[in-house]
Amino acid sequence: MADYGHELLFGTFLTPMADQAERVVALARLTDQAGLDLVTVQDHPYQARFLDTWTLLSVIAAVTSTVRVSPNVANLPLRPPAVLARSVATLDILSGGRVELGLGAGGFRDAIAAIGGPRLTAAEGVDALEEGIQVIRAIWAEGGGTVRVDGRHHRVWGAHPGPAPAHDVGIWLGAYKKRMLDMTGRLADGWLPTHAYADLDALPAMNAIIDEAALGAGRSPADVRRLYNIAGTFTGSGRAFLQGPASVWVEQLAELTLEQGMSAYILASDDPDDIRRFAAEVVPGVRELVAAERAASSAPAAEDRSRPAGTGTRAGDRGASPATVTSPATSPATSPVTSPVTVAPARDGGGAPALGSMPTPDDGTRLTDVRVWDESTRPTGPAPDPARTYTAREQAAGHHLVEVHDQLRQELAEVRRLVEEVTTGAMDPGVARSHINTMTMRQNNWTAGVYCESYCRIVTTHHTIEDQSLFPHLRRADPRLVPVVDRLEQEHHAIHEVLEGVDRALVAFVSEPDGHKALWAALDLLTDALLSHLSYEERELVEPIARLGAH
Repeated sequence: MADYGHELLFGTFLTPMADQAERVVALARLTDQAGLDLVTVQDHPYQARFLDTWTLLSVIAAVTSTVRVSPNVANLPLRPPAVLARSVATLDILSGGRVELGLGAGGFRDAIAAIGGPRLTAAEGVDALEEGIQVIRAIWAEGGGTVRVDGRHHRVWGAHPGPAPAHDVGIWLGAYKKRMLDMTGRLADGWLPTHAYADLDALPAMNAIIDEAALGAGRSPADVRRLYNIAGTFTGSGRAFLQGPASVWVEQLAELTLEQGMSAYILASDDPDDIRRFAAEVVPGVRELVAAERAASSAPAAEDRSRPAGTGTRAGDRGASPATVTSPATSPATSPVTSPVTVAPARDGGGAPALGSMPTPDDGTRLTDVRVWDESTRPTGPAPDPARTYTAREQAAGHHLVEVHDQLRQELAEVRRLVEEVTTGAMDPGVARSHINTMTMRQNNWTAGVYCESYCRIVTTHHTIEDQSLFPHLRRADPRLVPVVDRLEQEHHAIHEVLEGVDRALVAFVSEPDGHKALWAALDLLTDALLSHLSYEERELVEPIARLGAH
């Protein structure tokens, strides 16, 4: 297992077609609005059909707000390293620290020479790249004294360093052969291969070269982030890599992270629908699976993972004082619901010391008289063994379910707050967008309807992962849990129907004068059903997951 523990990043790899310039910029905006982390663009200055990459990245940085931008990868033979260093630093300063530097030795030697660049052999290109990295880092070291790099291919002698970037810009190398991989381990901040040239079977050996070189240079292998340019389809059978539904992508990318240490996935696609699905259906699932496995495999001491009584939530912030998330209603004419959704403190139900955390109780608050199911018919699982003790790893596995659910509760509260402010005119959609940028459920527009749509997709993804992975495991591991798991799966289907009601309400919201009434009725029903379901699931499954594992 080679998980280096890096925060996961996700992005896009766009084709800079000059005859579709507006579309390229629109796809970059979509990447930003969908909540992804990176926009990257290939760099082939000799290609007459392409926009200049650095100019394009500057425009993209200007019209986006959160995504990082990077060439994928910069063609160093055609971009003198001292000038490139200052271009990177300048854009990093102007964008508020949102630039990274993908860097390559430059292929297509004839094309490079045809546009006036040096004709280097493969070995010379590697040497020139290493010299170029020295120049770039020296230029960025604003207080480091006069730049003196006396290389065979790049000689910078007497230049003043600066400006310094706004943040520590990562240098990510596009590397495949041994010398380049060795350089990556010794000098780079990241490795940026493409699946088409470094397939799954090749990754272990390539990673091993990088790791060995890093250790030989006195570095940790974890100092080198592993990025991966990927492509796929959502319509395949699921047998091949990234050729199937979103759930297949989730499982395969999570496995790559945990087994090969890859931690950034950059989707090579110019299809806006693929970008939306990647952001809304794949990314949350990968984050969830990776977080679960990391928590289970490297849990801290039990007392550090416990959640003391009083920090449970109902659609609110964990660890906060009891608060109120108010429905937008101030009169029946606005909404049929005037009661708030209360953020209730957890109540001690016993058993917390052994499990290390408590399931979040249902505080009984309901916003609507409609009932999706009869809660009195819910089955219960086997009673826990009072003498059973749980290791830190087991406690972490059970606690992770609560953590995932708390994230859903927090974002549901945020959805309700933002919809309230947008629909009542207290906040225009452009301002609301700045708040939602910190959430995993961001999507491709600034309207209240899109906030809801994105959240619904995340809930569906979470339930799909449970239905396909967690529930079958629990049925096999302990047949006594079958009635509970069957009921939870039935509730997933019922919640899906509620989510479809939200979809219908969104249509009414944007097309009918009083559509906000239908939207709030649907959101209230979703709030009642989902929070009740999450509490029931935690009550029944936290202990079995701790005892049996999650898969």
